[in-house]
Amino acid sequence: MNHHQNIQQFKADFYKALAHPMRIRILEALCEGNKNVNELQSILGSEGSAVSQQLSVLRNKNVVYGIKDGTSVIYSLRDPLIKDLLAVTKRIFDNHLVDAISLLEDIRKET
Repeated sequence: MNHHQNIQQFKADFYKALAHPMRIRILEALCEGNKNVNELQSILGSEGSAVSQQLSVLRNKNVVYGIKDGTSVIYSLRDPLIKDLLAVTKRIFDNHLVDAISLLEDIRKET
């Protein structure tokens, strides 16, 4: 595999790791600071097994890492740039929303 293919493969795997609403919520929560499973459960309003399952996907793909703290594990973003990535994604969503709204307004004017 050449250098470009390696980067493209990394990107594809990385986005695959993010491709789940609960995993995105976990990452958004971790953008605010490090959290343990219990804290993530209460933020997400979801039971532990579901949160743990999604955390293990993020851990296996090296998106987050956990450090043992007594009996619990504290999770952190592996790269703070993930915060920027989520912010940019939100801006893309907002742009789509603005486009959709202006399209709707144009349609309404015509009718």
